[in-house]
Amino acid sequence: MTMRFTTSVPVPRRARLVAATSVLAASALALSACAAASSTEAPSSTGAADFGTLDYNQSWVKTTEFAGEYFADSKGYFKDAGFGQVNLISGGPSGTSSETMVLAGSALVGTTTPIATGSMVAESDAPLKIIGAKFQKNPFTVYSLAENPIKTPQDMVGKRIGVASGTNEVLFEALLEVNGIDPTQVEAVPVQFDPQPLMNGEVDGQIGFLTNESITVGLEGFDVVNMPFADNGMPFVAGAFVTTEENLSENRDALKAFMTAAIKGWKDALAEPDESARLAYEEYGADLGLDPAKEKKQAVAQNELVVAGETDANGILYISDELAQANIDVLKVAGYDLSVDDLFDNSLLEEVYAEHPELKEP
Repeated sequence: MTMRFTTSVPVPRRARLVAATSVLAASALALSACAAASSTEAPSSTGAADFGTLDYNQSWVKTTEFAGEYFADSKGYFKDAGFGQVNLISGGPSGTSSETMVLAGSALVGTTTPIATGSMVAESDAPLKIIGAKFQKNPFTVYSLAENPIKTPQDMVGKRIGVASGTNEVLFEALLEVNGIDPTQVEAVPVQFDPQPLMNGEVDGQIGFLTNESITVGLEGFDVVNMPFADNGMPFVAGAFVTTEENLSENRDALKAFMTAAIKGWKDALAEPDESARLAYEEYGADLGLDPAKEKKQAVAQNELVVAGETDANGILYISDELAQANIDVLKVAGYDLSVDDLFDNSLLEEVYAEHPELKEP
């Protein structure tokens, strides 16, 4: 189906996220006004860079999703880059957003999605920039059961689709919009993130992650069919690194050090998916009761999202100009009119790869 983008959608279809992000942005911007800038590079006793403590805000709980950062921490890449201490701050359903954390000065960098950051930039002029992304292809999917499969967007017509509140609602509406489907032709059923409604037959399909809920359903013995957003008109990145414009100016060397260590960590994660999983279920997420089988499957699945598109040419984490524009087009479908320069800044990774060309090697 031909993909079509529009510059806006009717206000009622945006209202829920706009209201939520406006409150969030107001709170975050108020905090940022009071936040002191982090210290810039200072020499250590050995003459190496000393950036003090790294506060990095994760967008979710400590699963395999953050394997690259686990490697960077456990193998000392963050320490070698100049960070004496590393705080991997867990996120989750009730956690503080990365945008709020970095604006408040409580984290140097965090992970998020362009829809979350872009909405705050568009609605509240938040001084935020995305400086790279782990997942060149986002993991969002409409997952269904093989006995009643949803393989294409048109297959959703006349079906019940489970949609969690918040960002997922806006993404689902944009998915319908970009594929020319009238929202009245699909029944959106409010659900949580738990895939039980699909397994119980309460919905015909459900929005979730290729690397999470879809795997859970498969491990329960069901034959799962996926319809990835990225292959159906919604080619946005995920696991995006967000920071402030002030940090880009005042703490640039610290950000470059973080990105250098993160690249090294993710190269290890790509090479050792089983170890990625083990770091999650035995060490960093040991208190979560993670399922080793699921974490191993997630590690393999997410590596296919990390190495995609133009990463062979540009290096991992780098968002090409073409991909950045595709993200901007998706945001316009969701009702947020931004330019690439409003949201993305590639200059850090360009400098990192220029200074360390070996990091582009497989």
